[in-house]
Amino acid sequence: MAISVVMPALEMAQETGKLVSWKKNDGDAVKKGELLLEVETDKAVVEIEAAGDGILGGITAEVGAVVPVGQTIAWLLKPGEAVPAASAPTQTGRTGAASPTQTASPAATGTGAVGAAADAGPVRISPKARRLAKEHGVDVSRITGTGPGGEIVTEDVLAAKGSASSGASAAPARAAASTSAPSPAGRSSTPSLSTELGAMTSIGKIMAERTTQSWTTAPHFFVSREVDGTALVAAREKFGPDIERTRGVKLTYTDLLTAIVARVLRKHPRMNASWTGDSIKGNPDVNVGLAMAVTDAVAVGVVPKADTVALGDISVRRRDLSERARTNKLSPADITGATFTISNLGMYHVDSFTAIIVPPQAGILAVGAMTDRVVPVPGGIGVRPMMTITLSCDHRVVDGARGAAFMHDVVEALLEADKRLA
Repeated sequence: MAISVVMPALEMAQETGKLVSWKKNDGDAVKKGELLLEVETDKAVVEIEAAGDGILGGITAEVGAVVPVGQTIAWLLKPGEAVPAASAPTQTGRTGAASPTQTASPAATGTGAVGAAADAGPVRISPKARRLAKEHGVDVSRITGTGPGGEIVTEDVLAAKGSASSGASAAPARAAASTSAPSPAGRSSTPSLSTELGAMTSIGKIMAERTTQSWTTAPHFFVSREVDGTALVAAREKFGPDIERTRGVKLTYTDLLTAIVARVLRKHPRMNASWTGDSIKGNPDVNVGLAMAVTDAVAVGVVPKADTVALGDISVRRRDLSERARTNKLSPADITGATFTISNLGMYHVDSFTAIIVPPQAGILAVGAMTDRVVPVPGGIGVRPMMTITLSCDHRVVDGARGAAFMHDVVEALLEADKRLA
């Protein structure tokens, strides 16, 4: 019996995927577990293995195609077996085609995307876009979809929402302003992105759209604390040598933070929950995502069940995720299922920052550099390794009191890191 090859769902909020390459040709024999294709998401290029044995045939998606999740794009056939009925054609990612990375924004035209959609029969809209439209009171019958086959996707709803409210673009503008740097002295003009910085990659474009979506739809609030890292330093000195000797990997502060935060998340299920569009969904496992910089984007690798695994296992997992992210070799299991994210910019000597929540998670912890500072200590003043951590919360899931309580417990655990992780 023929096995259908479908566009996989690699993320909880994914609606489409972009086909980067076929690793087998039409007519090639394929074994189960062999590398079959590569798919691009907003986090990484992910390798997909064959689900069974067969001869590859009936390919309907070309390289560059943007395909709805779950749509059949090829078949694995037995010898002599005919290709089943063809699935719906997919759109290519060529210039001018509508896709998550190349959408003709209705807001940019000034028309608000009001058009023939109202008279074109039933509205084709993704479930996520429908929930978003309902939440913000957007009339979907007046939106022209830019997704595959004219389907309305979340970006279309956000664009329509933005065109109806002059204030909708203020939050992304503030976010951009907070991270932009002033022009170097003496420059007489603003550099052109197209001539000096080059075109943004597809992953970068999707990441920009997703972060804008999060910033404009999730009501963020922030809680910051300064933390004495003395116990964290002691924990690294205490556990690091043994982990390096037995596991061949250096223990990092990110590993320690992952273990501590994961254990605290067990006591705060709301902080480990997800927003589904109209309700709060609890997650049975604590899966910590680690934000990692890659070319023109950020990948979020996942440490599954981080509250139950050994510190050495967390170190090995973090190292492997980092190496695969740098070479675009992340697998679906590497980037799916995160329930909370940590973003550590301490290695870049950043004192403090705020991070944008990764939907549908309820929070993300931003970690600054650990530096020696003069601080009050019992009996006078002293020098301690201090760092600033900032929690971003989705107010639809976590209120201020819950966010503050979670941060209190994280700080208390950090102050006893060498004892808590023993």
